[in-house]
Amino acid sequence: MTHRCTEADLRFREAFESGRWPTNAFDHAAHLRLAYVYLCTSDTDTAGQRMAGALQQYLAHHGLPQEKFHATLTRAWILAVAHFMAVTPPCPSAQAFLAAQPRLHDGKLMLTHYSRERLFSASARNGFMSPDIQPIPRHASSSSRPETLA
Repeated sequence: MTHRCTEADLRFREAFESGRWPTNAFDHAAHLRLAYVYLCTSDTDTAGQRMAGALQQYLAHHGLPQEKFHATLTRAWILAVAHFMAVTPPCPSAQAFLAAQPRLHDGKLMLTHYSRERLFSASARNGFMSPDIQPIPRHASSSSRPETLA
C-alpha cells in the first residue's frame, strides 16, 4: 500500500489550482496538505515543480505580490513532507498523514536545517538554496536523485 489522497484532498487541490480556495484559509496546514497531494501523485522533483507553479499562479490569480513566493521554502517543505511520507506507514488521506506527523506543523522546522540569514535572504527567496546547517533527508523512492540533499 502507498500513501493515498481522498476525493476531498483532490477537490482541495483543484480548488487551490483554480484560485477558488480562499486566501485566508491557505495557512501552513493547507500548504502541507497540498504538498502531500502532489507527492501522492508525483515524484519529489515533479511535485516541487507543480507546487511552485501552483503557488505562483495562486498569487497572480488573487493579485497578491509575487514576492510572497519563496523558492527555497517551497522546495524545502516538499522535501520535508516527502521525507516524512517515506518514514510513515502509508496513510489513506492528507488528514491522516498530518495527524501522524505533528512535527510538520512546526513552522520553524526549517530553522533546524537553515540559518535565518540563509533562509530569509533574497537569494533563497528567488531560487532554491541547499541547507547550511544540516541536509533534509532524501529517500531513493522519492526522487531519481541521491538520497541526501546536494
